[in-house]
Amino acid sequence: MRDAIRYFTADDVIIPIMDSAKFSRRAFLKTLLAALVVAGCQPQSSGDGGGFSLPLSGKRNTPTPENPPTPTPLPQPDSVAQAYFAALEKTDTGAMYALLTPDSRRRVSVTDFDAAYRYVLNQTTTLSLAITPKAISTQADRAQAKFNVTWHTSLFGDMETEHMMNLRFVAERWGVVWEPMLLMPQLGYGITLVLQEETFPRGDILAADATPLATNGQVISIGVVPGQLQNRAETISALSQLLGMDTAKISAKIDAAQPDWYVPLGEIDLAAASAAGELLTASPGIDARAHSARDYPQGDTAAHIIGVLGAIPAEKLDSFRKMGYRGDEMVGQTGLEAWGEPFLAGKRGGRLITVSPSGAEKEEIAVAHAVPGGNIHLHLNLLLQQRAEELLGNRRGAIVAMKPTGEVLAMATYPRFFPQSFAGGVDAETWNQLLNNPDRPLVNRAAQSAYPPGSVFKIVSMAAAMEKLDMSPDTTFFCSGTWYGLGENNPKKCWLETGHGTISLRDGLTQSCDVVFYEVGKALYEADPALLPEMARAFGLGQTTGILGVDEAAGIVPDNAWKQSTLNEPLYVGDMVNMAIGQGYLLTTPLQVTQMVAAIAAQGSEYRPQVISRLNSRDAGDQLFPAEIARQVAVTPFTLANIQQAMFGVAHGRYGTARKAFDGVGFSVAGKTGTAETGIDAPNAWFAGYAPADTPQVVITVMLENAGEGSEFAAPLFRRMAESYLSIAG
Repeated sequence: MRDAIRYFTADDVIIPIMDSAKFSRRAFLKTLLAALVVAGCQPQSSGDGGGFSLPLSGKRNTPTPENPPTPTPLPQPDSVAQAYFAALEKTDTGAMYALLTPDSRRRVSVTDFDAAYRYVLNQTTTLSLAITPKAISTQADRAQAKFNVTWHTSLFGDMETEHMMNLRFVAERWGVVWEPMLLMPQLGYGITLVLQEETFPRGDILAADATPLATNGQVISIGVVPGQLQNRAETISALSQLLGMDTAKISAKIDAAQPDWYVPLGEIDLAAASAAGELLTASPGIDARAHSARDYPQGDTAAHIIGVLGAIPAEKLDSFRKMGYRGDEMVGQTGLEAWGEPFLAGKRGGRLITVSPSGAEKEEIAVAHAVPGGNIHLHLNLLLQQRAEELLGNRRGAIVAMKPTGEVLAMATYPRFFPQSFAGGVDAETWNQLLNNPDRPLVNRAAQSAYPPGSVFKIVSMAAAMEKLDMSPDTTFFCSGTWYGLGENNPKKCWLETGHGTISLRDGLTQSCDVVFYEVGKALYEADPALLPEMARAFGLGQTTGILGVDEAAGIVPDNAWKQSTLNEPLYVGDMVNMAIGQGYLLTTPLQVTQMVAAIAAQGSEYRPQVISRLNSRDAGDQLFPAEIARQVAVTPFTLANIQQAMFGVAHGRYGTARKAFDGVGFSVAGKTGTAETGIDAPNAWFAGYAPADTPQVVITVMLENAGEGSEFAAPLFRRMAESYLSIAG
């Protein structure tokens, strides 16, 4: 019977508890009563000795109860909610995912979780998020956190949403319960966020007569599906001729692809596609796809001014997204396409909506209206630009034609490139070939290349002599053909070996006597080494012209500070002597020289060159670019008149260096020849001037790299350019 009884104690009394299965209810009660009687007969205990006692009153004392065990309180969910908010602001989806409950992580993978957030951020065009916690309420193992999100977007501006986050205490920690409403309160299971984009075509770039230089058109992308090719060798050969692509390059692209991939090879225009119609439609494996793209209908005409498109560079992606770009657009990389990018592209718009599982629209969350791209109108005269490029031919160099008030009518450079080649993107190999081409076809020689100006700079030297040294235009010098002004051991030659004899300052400019300007350079240095550099800067040299939309070099006007910082030595008298004839460290661009000569034609008013005439916004009217005086050159009318007279003599005087080039010309010309030594090959040939000399209408600069004498090679091109302009202008 003993093994059927469990025991518990109450103080010192042992109460047997019979197993009810083996002991009757009546026997159990009798036994319990006997035990209580025995306990009542025991002496009352005093103090803390324990035992079971009854009070004197006959009532039993109630023992002081012990404190029941207190359950350990759950930690608060605040830290988890705050950590999720912090990760959300950083869009750190990995950290957010780690805070989900185990059940949530079983329901959604980390990849899908990340993709969901990235999708919403992309559709909303979000740049950054700002989280504002509002309140957290907790009930046992569940909690709710209210918070607001400010969406800083590129397309819709700032959007505000109110959110509710559910949390559960599971597996000894709080976790976030994943549900689509965490992304956006308008979302739910099966509800999709959709951005319906609205875009306008890119704006045009137009010549002065509104002829399109860059516009939008249809192109045909040519590609192949390798697994569908039936006569591979024959097809590749035909595509090579159509696209101008090496057969080996086409084969390599095909070999690198899977049989069912579409392999893009190149683009052609509609005319070329029409001519190759049978090849494109009847050859298995060839896939021709029409799409809109940038079109350059004038070929390579004015290519450097217009510029090219390309993919957004990785380092600029964030800044473009802040302007409302998706990031996969083709944007301006050079020239006016780059300068006018935001204006030409306009601003995309769209509607942000939610869509039900059936595809029906549920709610419009935000809307932004698209802004159409505008057109850029140029001063560029298309016929004159084409004439300048024709005259250059395949000679490296530049021709600039500009009105005395700054309007650029032509800016030609050779070699050039075809912007159309970049319209659909250019591969790395082609790009590297262009960059590494020794002829530098991507460089606009008119504005980005700086050269010694040679004797064209003698215009500035004459101005400095008269203004800074008070020389008269009739001050005389003696030229024997060799000058010893720097000592017997350092003779310098004049271009005319027999010498010019006695010659005035004014005639020295007309006949380009080097000895005259050796003397001028030395005298200026002895008076103050800063005088000639100051006059050069007064004519705008050594600094960019400020022309909008054209990348340009500043050139170099060497002075003592420049030489000390660059070569760690002072400016010597020999440096100034060389500078006075346009040699030495002096470097100028053809555009700078054009601006300098234009100041002579405009009586000392030097205008800022302008290629842009106006911006035509399709919804906000025109922005005009009127003529703008950049500076007033600090020379007196007397000095200007004598320089103008000397320049007139260059073309029409008995001893003018360009008299042969202008023999029989039907209009008057004022100009200056230049033959600049380069240290390698033949010298660069220059001629800069304006016409007609008495009423200037156009200023023209011609520079030919390593061509020879300016009077022989550059001056004749000036004449033909001036004739073309006057013929076009009527």
